[in-house]
Amino acid sequence: MYNLRNRHFLKEADFTAGELTHLLRLAAALKTAKYAGTEVPRLEGKEIALVFEKTSTRTRSAFEVAAYDQGAHVTYLDPSGSQLGHKESVADTARVLGRMYDAIEFRGSSQAAIEELAEHAGVPVYNGLTDEWHPTQMLADFLTMHEASHKAYDEISYCYMGDARSNMGRSLLVMGAIMGSDVRICAPRELWPPGDVHEIAVARAKESGANITLTADPQEALHGADFVHTDVWVSMGEPKEVWRERIELLRPYRVTRKTLDMTENRRVRFMHCLPSFHDRNTTVGAEVMAEAGLDDGLEVSDDVFSSPRSIVFDQAENRLHTIKAVLVATLA
Repeated sequence: MYNLRNRHFLKEADFTAGELTHLLRLAAALKTAKYAGTEVPRLEGKEIALVFEKTSTRTRSAFEVAAYDQGAHVTYLDPSGSQLGHKESVADTARVLGRMYDAIEFRGSSQAAIEELAEHAGVPVYNGLTDEWHPTQMLADFLTMHEASHKAYDEISYCYMGDARSNMGRSLLVMGAIMGSDVRICAPRELWPPGDVHEIAVARAKESGANITLTADPQEALHGADFVHTDVWVSMGEPKEVWRERIELLRPYRVTRKTLDMTENRRVRFMHCLPSFHDRNTTVGAEVMAEAGLDDGLEVSDDVFSSPRSIVFDQAENRLHTIKAVLVATLA
């Protein structure tokens, strides 16, 4: 057991493998209780502010339902719903919210902003996503991989294909290094995680025994992997001008049936943090695929995304259970 009461949840590197495993076990127990109808509310009387600079489906829904299930109340502040960073400094906003709420969730661009919130709020602050890190997604991903493979976290092998400079590339590298996993990051060299992130991963891998590989060669990265992850190639807020260059760089790293076959693992599973441009059924997806000259998905083909090998909606559900674990561990 670990005491995480009043702890911030800002990035994976702030935690030990034992602390993260504690959160994952708590999430599994809370998930079982919810399904069994035996969940005990531990957060009655708690008030949580949800501050969103970037819009969201899974993160907002998961925080709200997790809070409601546990008896807490939330206030949702959308991108136009606060003065944060516009008419009021991050520090002053933190001081105000910290006097009214028991905890603050933040989803936005800047990791520096959430670190400043945490410095001045006086209550736990949770990272719902920044450009640098996505720690709540990592808890969901690792719980999902454990459920799907029945393997311990230090026995799991996975490959991330795509722009590894992104929060998902960084977080999957560092989280796996902490947990002792076999982590393969597969991307063009110019899209590898920054050097300081790689240094964090190397240091944590020495502690855990993790194996980390950065390569531009899909064959090297994929062989024997239990899971293949990817993410959108053009991130939230990036200008359309980057699309063509990014698409050409990442075209060899699309996840297709051939990609999964390269693992030579009949039990391999596909993962994606969502939303995904796997078909033309969204305005942005149709536009990006037209730009790329593709009909069957951008970062992943639809026949993979919609196949039995895909566990993306298990991931999405597990955002709820793992975020609930963070709330309970830090506030109950």
